[in-house]
Amino acid sequence: MTEAIVLIGAGSASFTHGLTADLIRTGWQAELRLVDIDPAALEVARGVCAAMIAASGAPITLRADTDRRKLLPGATAIIMTVGVGGRRAWEHDVFIPRRHGIHQPVGDTVGPGGTSRGLRMVPALVAIARDVLDLAPEALFFNYSNPMAVCCRAIVKATGAPVIGLCHGVNHVAHYLADALGVPQADLRYEAVGINHLTWFTRITVDGHDQLPRLRKLAEERDDNPFAWQLLRLFGAFPAVLDRHIVEFFPQFYRDGTYGEQRLGHDAFSFEGTIAGGDAQFARMGAVARGEEPVNVDPSGGEHEQVMAIIGSIRADDGAIYSANLPNTGQVPGLPDGVVVESPAVATGGTLRPVAMPPLSPGLLGTLATRFQWAEVVVDAALSGERDLVVQALVLDGCCSSLAQAESLCDELLAAWDQRSGP
Repeated sequence: MTEAIVLIGAGSASFTHGLTADLIRTGWQAELRLVDIDPAALEVARGVCAAMIAASGAPITLRADTDRRKLLPGATAIIMTVGVGGRRAWEHDVFIPRRHGIHQPVGDTVGPGGTSRGLRMVPALVAIARDVLDLAPEALFFNYSNPMAVCCRAIVKATGAPVIGLCHGVNHVAHYLADALGVPQADLRYEAVGINHLTWFTRITVDGHDQLPRLRKLAEERDDNPFAWQLLRLFGAFPAVLDRHIVEFFPQFYRDGTYGEQRLGHDAFSFEGTIAGGDAQFARMGAVARGEEPVNVDPSGGEHEQVMAIIGSIRADDGAIYSANLPNTGQVPGLPDGVVVESPAVATGGTLRPVAMPPLSPGLLGTLATRFQWAEVVVDAALSGERDLVVQALVLDGCCSSLAQAESLCDELLAAWDQRSGP
């Protein structure tokens, strides 16, 4: 079987290089189809991928177009890495709340930044999903775009498309915990359940022995990611994806940005540093595309959402387990039906299917319950365009200190995007 893989949002500085490296490593005969609405970004992506394929000699053909409908027919897998508005819009998501005294180290998942980003992302991704159902309904359909729980829920709610959300966070934290325990990651067995970027490791074993008690002892010694280790001691489960993301889920502790002796988004997890890094990475891609720098066929071990391994497992029907974001159909008792839960899923029956999990403790459910309702409100706001729902989302999120602040922040965020997306 020749895989026909469509990458929508190919101008991404974060994913395209690594995805292509992973595809090359599979040895598959494949056609890689690149889509981006920005012709300049698409040309950079095409140039980088062409150089990588040529350098590796991989049996991969390449196509690129700004019109996804030309490349979707016959696709076997579709991967969305879309970031509507790019890094410039992302800056608005973080800098406007910062003027209100709300500091976000990331601003792409929850908080005012997550709400703002969700409003931009949902209409675009829903439109893509409708095209997928029209032109490639049998293709595997993956989403990388944030806010993950909002984006995937909106796609399913508006279209019914069977989208699978992927994030490297759980796999990354599994490596982190294996290092903390001094064991190979291959020896670690775990269950991790939650909402993307606040996913709780509720079971961790090595050779059948529970490692959570040992980790709780290690928590007394660790000086990195202090909030995550404190939450482990309190809740008896370890949260992914470490402090940079999880602090945004607990604004009552970090509303003013204080993180120890540092300021969130500034000297702790610098947002400006993240943006500068993305700009520099895209500039390097441009240099490779123009032949000004040598191509690296194996950048940092590829990309880490494991999508090529997942596609291979699904094709082989091998029963491998991965972390995935899927609608709750009862796999996590106590959470509403339909909310997009990040939890273990098995490669079987031509897709990833959720694995039934034990009930979460009331405390863990409590950290997640309002977040899933916030996501539902953001989805409804993005689909309906109702301003009051945007304000509701900002209130539910907990970052704002008053209704007046939520109203003002809502209007500034909406105005900033209206100006950028004007005529």
